[in-house]
Amino acid sequence: MSASNATLETIARQFVPHAPVLAVRGHGSGYVNDTYLATFRGAAPVILQRINTHVFKQPAQIMANMRTLSEHVEARLAREPLDHRWVLPRVYAAADGRDYYVDAQGGFWRAIGYVERSRCYQTVQGVAHAREAGYALGLFHYLISDLDPGRLYDTLPGFHITPRYLEHYDRVLETEHPGGDEVEVGLRFVEQRRGQASVLEDALARGELRLRSIHGDPKINNFMLDEDSGRAVSLIDLDTVKPGLVHYDIGDCLRSCCNAQGEESLNLDEVFFDLDLCRAILEGYLSVAAGFLDAHDVAYMYESVRLIAFELGLRFFTDYLKGNVYFKVQHPRQNLRRALGQFKLAESIEAQEADIRAIVTGLTDAE
Repeated sequence: MSASNATLETIARQFVPHAPVLAVRGHGSGYVNDTYLATFRGAAPVILQRINTHVFKQPAQIMANMRTLSEHVEARLAREPLDHRWVLPRVYAAADGRDYYVDAQGGFWRAIGYVERSRCYQTVQGVAHAREAGYALGLFHYLISDLDPGRLYDTLPGFHITPRYLEHYDRVLETEHPGGDEVEVGLRFVEQRRGQASVLEDALARGELRLRSIHGDPKINNFMLDEDSGRAVSLIDLDTVKPGLVHYDIGDCLRSCCNAQGEESLNLDEVFFDLDLCRAILEGYLSVAAGFLDAHDVAYMYESVRLIAFELGLRFFTDYLKGNVYFKVQHPRQNLRRALGQFKLAESIEAQEADIRAIVTGLTDAE
């Protein structure tokens, strides 16, 4: 439900009380939270977000994680300053001193700094863009590589745990089963790959992989690039910062950036995994991240990108079957189309397994 302009201006004043509000407008294209850009006379613009508490059951924990992350990164950058611009969006305090505001209807709002002189894209714009995205994720991981994941709340229990999504899918299928050729394609795809769903969790259980502090959602439109230089200056959308496997982040970054058609493609025949973009992302990533990865981390990079494409497709498909209750949609079949796009991407990844593994091996051997 959209908030009125008057309500939005009232909320904006909770965080910036000293400057007149010029405008509050919808901003971005996120699937989960409601996001607005608030501008003021004589003050910097801010991003206002109403957190989706159906998804994030403990939104105050998100803000606690953001404080922990901010304090850690600021301290690390004080010790190891960078030679270029890098922005961690500021968290604004509300009038009562808390870093969030709850409106009369129970809506949970926060305000964070707007990364000025920058922009994001819905699809990757080329090899240079891909390399910057990889670098930004590598830098983010490097800056928090010494942040104990035990200090972070798990704001989304089960997030990126593919076997749990599969269990949820199976429960939904017990009561929901819309017909149609495209649904049958999705059902067959999931059934053929259900045995691969636990590959990363099995490796974690064996001690081959370990939990670290991660971003959780490094898709292409969360990377901010400087408008003039084209260099990465920020990685935004920190709701999903939590303990997890770096492979969730690596896989999601590759899945998102190496699909030039994006998640809303209307022509599934054009969806494919771009190896040149894959190489560029990993070059950028490993230029700063190679030092804290071990041989097991490297060995599971291919599985990460294949699995995350399958996982997101499964989540879109399940949400379609359930009636579109999680991801925002503009039409009833949008999540089905999104799911089939991710499944097509996963097929392309599988078909190029040898090439992807060769890229990983070549780059890590060079490091």
